[in-house]
Amino acid sequence: MTTASALPAIVIATRESQLAIWQAEHVQALLTARGHRVSLLGMTTRGDQILDRTLSKVGGKGLFVKELEVALEEGRADIAVHSLKDVPMELPAGFALACVMEREDPRDAFVSPRYATLDELPEGAVVGTSSLRRQVLLQALRPDLKIEPLRGNVQTRLRKLDEGQYAAIVLAAAGLKRLGLNERIRSVFEPGQMLPAAGQGALGIEIRSQRQDLIDALAPLAHQRTWLTVTAERAVSRAMGGSCSMPLAAHGQWSRDELRLQAAWGDMDGRLPLVRAEGAAPVATLAQADALGLEVAARLRAAGAVAAC
Repeated sequence: MTTASALPAIVIATRESQLAIWQAEHVQALLTARGHRVSLLGMTTRGDQILDRTLSKVGGKGLFVKELEVALEEGRADIAVHSLKDVPMELPAGFALACVMEREDPRDAFVSPRYATLDELPEGAVVGTSSLRRQVLLQALRPDLKIEPLRGNVQTRLRKLDEGQYAAIVLAAAGLKRLGLNERIRSVFEPGQMLPAAGQGALGIEIRSQRQDLIDALAPLAHQRTWLTVTAERAVSRAMGGSCSMPLAAHGQWSRDELRLQAAWGDMDGRLPLVRAEGAAPVATLAQADALGLEVAARLRAAGAVAAC
C-alpha cells in the first residue's frame, strides 16, 4: 500500500484570475484528498496582460498557457490546470495532457441586466464577446446586432456590462457556475442555437510527458467520456488549423455508446455563409474519437469551410 510520504508532492502552475484559481484549488482539493501534498504557483500570462486587443491579433489562446509551460519545463511547477478551450490544439514537444476531468456545462450563457434572451434585444443593441466563434454565431442568429470585443476576466466583463457599455454579453456558462455566479445567467444557448467551442467546460491538466509519476497520480481524476468527447472536438479544430483566430465550433454529445459530433465554421470577413457539418460513430478509444473529428472536419471542408493552414 502506498503511503502518503511516498506520493509525489505536486506544485500546480495557475493563472491568477479568480476562475483560474478556483480551477487550480479544485484540483488541489481532489489530490489532497488522495494524500498528496499540493501547493499553487500563481502566474500572470501574456494573455492576461494584453487587454486592449483581441486575442486573434496578438497570438491566440496559447498566450494563456506559455508561461505555465515554462514553469513546468524549468521544474518550478509539476502540473498546469487549464480551461481546455484555451489550450492550443498541438502541445509543444515534451508536453502532454495527462488528464481531462468531468465536464461542466459546455454551453454559452446570455448575460444582461435588462433582457432575458437574445431575442428580446432591440435592433442595433451592443453585445460583447471575446470570441470570434460567438461573434459569427451571434450574427447568424441576429444580423441586426452590433457585436463588440470584450476582454478581461469574468469579473471585469461583468463590470463593463453593469456600467452600461453593453446591452448584453455572452460568457461560458461553466465559468459563471464555477464562480457561484449562476444568478447572472439569464438564459443559455442550446447547442442547436450556438454551438460551443471545442473543449468548452472541461478542465485539462498538462504535464511534462516523461512524468509517469504524475500520470499515475492524475489518473483517478480523469473522466473518460469527457476525454473522448473533447478529443473528437479538438481533432476538428486541429484539422482546420483552428485557434481563436478562426470562428470554429465543435461539440459532441453521447447517445449510448455513439458520439454525435457537430461542427460549424464561419468566415472572419463575413463574406461566406456559416458552414455546418456533423457525424456520428461508436467511440471507445481516443484514436476512434480522433478519427471521428477528422471525418467531421473533412465534411466541413467539403461543404465550403476553409482551413487556416
